[in-house]
Amino acid sequence: MTHLAKEFRNILAFLAVNRNETIILSSAVLLLTFASYHPVWNYWFSSFFYYAIIPVVVLLLLKKNPLDFGLGLGKIRIWGPYVIVICLLCVPILIAASYLGDFRSYYTKENYNFLGYCLEIAVYLIGWEYIFRGFLLFGLKEKLKEASILVQMIPFVLLHFGKPELETISTILTGILFGYVAYRGGSFWPAFLIHLFINVFFLAIVNLN
Repeated sequence: MTHLAKEFRNILAFLAVNRNETIILSSAVLLLTFASYHPVWNYWFSSFFYYAIIPVVVLLLLKKNPLDFGLGLGKIRIWGPYVIVICLLCVPILIAASYLGDFRSYYTKENYNFLGYCLEIAVYLIGWEYIFRGFLLFGLKEKLKEASILVQMIPFVLLHFGKPELETISTILTGILFGYVAYRGGSFWPAFLIHLFINVFFLAIVNLN
């Protein structure tokens, strides 16, 4: 019993030392789970609610400033060029991918509306990007430093399961790249802009051809 009591105290000490990281990681996993099992209204609002609104509430309860966790604009002079260059490099890759059968079958939509899709996906990606490149990345940054870029990449890749295999594999690279740009720029907004461009451009060339 004495040994068990000592081990229990060690666990409590570990959680106390890593309090913020435990709360951030546990909250993120719970939110990803709830969003999957208990979606709210529709896909874009559910993403915004679970992945953006609630994480901000968690930060406020922790008495943290959400602007310090990626919500601020950060260093635009650093991340601005990244956004432009990456988006330009993505164009030929996305055009080539649009000819692949599994991509076309997955992303071809009935009654596709360009403006409506742009608005929905923008709200959706604010939540999607913030949970990874904001809440997780900057929530773990103090303790893990640059390694937080690698940690946030893992759930990002896992949530792509079910999509075309090549896309899921590519998210290992894009997850690290988005995380790096956000980390360097001190903001999740560059990752959001890049991801938004990729989605809007790719859906347009697939559905408007």
